[in-house]
Amino acid sequence: MKKLACILLIAIAFVSCNKEEKKDYVTLSGKITNPTSDSLVVAQNAIIKSIKVNPDGTFSDTLKVASGNYVLFDGQEQANVYLENGYDLRLTMDTNKFDETIKFEGIGEDVNNYLAEKVLLQERLLDYDDLMASSKIEFENKLNSSIEEFKSLLTAVPNVDATFVKNENISFGMLKEQLKLEYNKNNKPSLFNGKAAPKFNDYENYAGGSTSLDDLQGKYVYIDLWATWCGPCKAEIPALKRVEKAYHGKNIAFVSISLDSPNAYDKWKAMVKEKELTGVQLYAKGDQKFARDFKVNTIPRFILIDPNGIVVNDNAPRPSSKQLTKIFDRLEI
Repeated sequence: MKKLACILLIAIAFVSCNKEEKKDYVTLSGKITNPTSDSLVVAQNAIIKSIKVNPDGTFSDTLKVASGNYVLFDGQEQANVYLENGYDLRLTMDTNKFDETIKFEGIGEDVNNYLAEKVLLQERLLDYDDLMASSKIEFENKLNSSIEEFKSLLTAVPNVDATFVKNENISFGMLKEQLKLEYNKNNKPSLFNGKAAPKFNDYENYAGGSTSLDDLQGKYVYIDLWATWCGPCKAEIPALKRVEKAYHGKNIAFVSISLDSPNAYDKWKAMVKEKELTGVQLYAKGDQKFARDFKVNTIPRFILIDPNGIVVNDNAPRPSSKQLTKIFDRLEI
């Protein structure tokens, strides 16, 4: 869901309204249970203000703003808020269940509680991986019905400014178009599926010796192309280890190929050991041919090959996607 949340935040940023600034200010106070930081950060395109959080989780401060949408950060957690000079908001939340517990009281509570409810509705309706794996008709139906539910939620909000309503409806349209672009990108025809896979040869195996793709024939092969410098690659490691453990002993090999440059060889070995990486850990020794043959331009990239060396999916779901195990189950791995 994080990716989808980012898309929605982008849409919000474009439609933030900026009314003439009032002479008064916003009061923002409240209490955070299990705070993850010693300060709350209010930001839009840049940090607007940092608000000190006391050891007991309480906070209180004022700030002058241009009316519009902002993001409130508590460490790694974030919430969308709408601020307008004259608002007097008290916020409570528990960071252990951030989205489910965030609640506003006071002047400006209606619009901000709506924004909090919208996040929960989004998580329930718009599962990104599920959308991207849907058929074209299913995708359109899910997306259209979800947007209508967002609009219904907005319609039920009392005491909301007409400009805010207008801009929310614009953001719904932008979200819809962005998801359509993502769907079309993810579902473009493959040049590889159903064809013999390009091969890699004699990549160094962390366990000793070298390994080629032909050595794995007779099993399904799930390949992870990654690098030690790649944040999103490393974020998938816990999920990859879980999936590998769940399918350990079955007719599938989990192969991670490091695309690190030769001068990062020691870093690769250290990370495999430190993070206790499982499966078949290979180092490409600077060879980019296999990645180029699959036209890889971003990582992580996951590729699924069948026991006969035929590509099942050259852009397979990530380990963190529930769609991956659905594919494995369908193939009776």
